[in-house]
Amino acid sequence: MNFSSALLRRAVQPFAAASRRSKTSPSAFQELQSQYTTTTSTNAATESKDDKNKGKWFTLPPFNNSTVDGAALGKELYGRRSDDAATPTTALKWVLRCCPQLPRSLVQKLFRLRQVRRESSDFATSSDLGVRTHEHQLRRVGAKDPMNFGDQIFLPISVQEFPSEKPEKPECPCNEEEMEFLRSLELYKDPAIIVVNKPPGMPVQGGAGIKNSLDELAASYLRYDYTEPPRLVHRLDRDSSGILVMGRTQTSARVLHSIFREKTSGASSDDLQNKKRTLQRRYWALVIGSPRRSKGLISVPLKKVIVDDGKSERITLADRAEVMSSQHAITEYRVIESSCNGYTWLELSPLTGRKHQLRVHCAEVLGTPIVGDYKYGWQAHRKMKHLPCSIPEKSTKGKRLPFGLELEMGSILEKQPLLHLHCKEMVLPNVSSALSHVQLSSGFDLSGLESLKLAAPLPSHMEKSWNILNS
Repeated sequence: MNFSSALLRRAVQPFAAASRRSKTSPSAFQELQSQYTTTTSTNAATESKDDKNKGKWFTLPPFNNSTVDGAALGKELYGRRSDDAATPTTALKWVLRCCPQLPRSLVQKLFRLRQVRRESSDFATSSDLGVRTHEHQLRRVGAKDPMNFGDQIFLPISVQEFPSEKPEKPECPCNEEEMEFLRSLELYKDPAIIVVNKPPGMPVQGGAGIKNSLDELAASYLRYDYTEPPRLVHRLDRDSSGILVMGRTQTSARVLHSIFREKTSGASSDDLQNKKRTLQRRYWALVIGSPRRSKGLISVPLKKVIVDDGKSERITLADRAEVMSSQHAITEYRVIESSCNGYTWLELSPLTGRKHQLRVHCAEVLGTPIVGDYKYGWQAHRKMKHLPCSIPEKSTKGKRLPFGLELEMGSILEKQPLLHLHCKEMVLPNVSSALSHVQLSSGFDLSGLESLKLAAPLPSHMEKSWNILNS
C-alpha cells in the first residue's frame, strides 16, 4: 500500500480544495480519500466470470461536476462559449483528470481492451415496498461513454504498479551565481503562473544534446514550495528572447494551453475589429530594410518542407493550391522607427502561433528579414553593410552569463549579430483570479475579469543596437 500512496494522494489532489470548501460535509475529503481503496466485487448478476477472477480494482472517486475543467475554462476566458458545458464528461476524460500521472496512451489501451468498469448508482423503486433503493451495478464502460453524477470508475489494480512520479532527474549542478541569475529572470509570479524573461540562446525545452533547457531548470529551481514543476504552455525560439509563461499547476497549465490554442484556431482578419483581445503578444524586431507600408496585416499560410535529405526542416509560404494542407498564419505589424542605415524597428503582433511565423513573414512577405536570422535571411546578411564602430565598445571577450550565455555580444556592430526578436509585452487573463472565483462559485461571470499586463526589457544586444541607431 505504501508503494501506491503517492499515486493515490496525487489522484485525490484535484478534489482536495473543493472538498475543503464544502459546507455540507466538513469531512468530505476524508470520505473521498477512503474511497480510493482496493475493493472486491461479488455481484454475480452484474459481473462476468473473468471479473470474478480478477477480483480487485483501483477505484476512482465518484464523478461530480464541481471540479474545474481547465480546457473549458480557457475557452470561456478567451470569450468563446465552451461546448463542454452541454457535452457530458466522458469516462476517458474523467480517468485522465483523476490520474494525471497515467499516460493517455495507457488509459486508452485499457478502454480498448475493455478492462475499465463503472459502478452506476441508480435509484430504483420497489414495486412491493414502494420505496427507493440503490442498485449498484459494475459494468464495462467505453471511453466515450458519458459520466453521470455519482458514477465511479474502476481500473485494473495493476495501474498501481505505474510510478506515481516520474523518476527524478539529477538536478542541474547550478552554482550560486547561476541560481541568482535564474531567479533574476522572473517577471511575475502568482499561485497559477510564473513568467520569466527568457534570455537569447537558452533553449526552452530539453531534448537530445540539449543542456540547461529552461523547462528543466524551472522544474528544479522555480517550483518553490509546489509539488508540481512549472509546465510550458507556449514556446519561444532558442535564439529569441522575452516573455515566457508557465503554468504552476496542471489545471492552470490546461487553462493557459486552451487560451493559446483558441488564439490560433479562432484567429481571422475580423479579429482586428475586436478592440479587447483576450491574449495579446507584442514583439520587437530589428529588420534589414523597410516595409513598403508603415503598418499592415499579413495573412499568409505557412507550410513545412524537409531539406538536406531529411536532416532538417524549413518553414515557407504556402501556394494557393496548398492552402488546405497548410497552416493559416496572421501577423499584424507596424513600424516603430526607421534609420538611415537601412534598419527598421518593427512591432509584430502574432494573431496565430505558428512555428517561425514572425521570421518567415518578415523575410518572405515583407522582404525585410530579421537581423541575426541566418536561416531565413542569409542572402540579406551577405549583402548587409556593417556599421562603423562609432561607439567605443568595452572589451567583453571571455565574459559570459551563467549557463554559457554570451554577455553583451551580438549587436549590429558585430560581424554576426544575434537574432533581434524579443517578446516585449503580453496581455492575458488573470488565470489565478479566474480559478479562485470559479472554485467558489460555478456561476461567476468571467467577462469582467481583469487582465495581466506583462513587460520584459530588451536583452543587452538589442538595447545596444537601439542606442547605436538612435545616437
